[in-house]
Amino acid sequence: MNQTAPFDKRELRNAFGTFMTGVTVVTAADDEGNPVGFTANSFTSVSLEPPLVLVCLANTSSNYETLTRSKGFAINVLAEGQKDVSNTFARPVEDRFAAVAWKKGPHGSPVFGDVSAWFDCSMHKTVDAGDHVILIGRVEAFDTSTHPGLGYARGAYVTAAAEAEALANGANLLVSALIARDGDVLLVDDGNGGLTLPEVNVGKEGATAALQKLIQSCGIEAEPGFIYSVYEDGAREHQHISFLCQTAAGDPARGAFCDLGASTLMDIADPAMRIMLERYEAERRMGNFGVYFGNQKSGTVRSVMSGS
Repeated sequence: MNQTAPFDKRELRNAFGTFMTGVTVVTAADDEGNPVGFTANSFTSVSLEPPLVLVCLANTSSNYETLTRSKGFAINVLAEGQKDVSNTFARPVEDRFAAVAWKKGPHGSPVFGDVSAWFDCSMHKTVDAGDHVILIGRVEAFDTSTHPGLGYARGAYVTAAAEAEALANGANLLVSALIARDGDVLLVDDGNGGLTLPEVNVGKEGATAALQKLIQSCGIEAEPGFIYSVYEDGAREHQHISFLCQTAAGDPARGAFCDLGASTLMDIADPAMRIMLERYEAERRMGNFGVYFGNQKSGTVRSVMSGS
């Protein structure tokens, strides 16, 4: 459901923290009301109070005059299956908007269908910054979905499925689903009186298929998000990949959604998973996620940030 101002801060923080990565299309309307847009990955949140976001636009862009004079703009965070939309809005195509289903957002800028999220903004301020201009928008309305976002790194698109298969490399691989909803996480019985994330050993079908079956076994609608943690678990002699996924309303077929308070975390028997969930809770509160690489004892957290 679309969210319009005033916002629930927790809902907006969740939207910022989950989707502030990957490939976006920035859209606006020109003086005649015609839609304009371009592909960008320099999008980030600025503030929750007031709710501000920013995007950078090159001074040489053909959209420069339209965007800097506009009363607002929208950020469309593309889903994994929208590579063609990204490519279309990155090239000089005659009618870019013919390639995507769109409508006017609540504040008037074009918002796309089937995206991970969109944010419809009024123009708060423009700031000259060298060979770019920074467009700072105030979020007037937004919407999110469970579709995982489309990433871009080192000249290539990155998707959760492709990353999982690349990381597997024939290893003894365990996949877990960190399924979040409104700040809570789905936890299931670990078989020994404790709690754990839903997890499964990956067989010949591959990590992507295993993750999809794992989510289906939980009995809720959720889609694979980005890889949240990758580590070698020496205690159980396997490589562990945990995906951060989002889900909408609905009761799970097994387990329950739990807040990650101290009493809940004490019931997580696996120390590596407990540490991961402690990090998740801290990052969720800040609205700024990173990806962990290492083993069950030590490693590094690399921030998930959009490029320029």
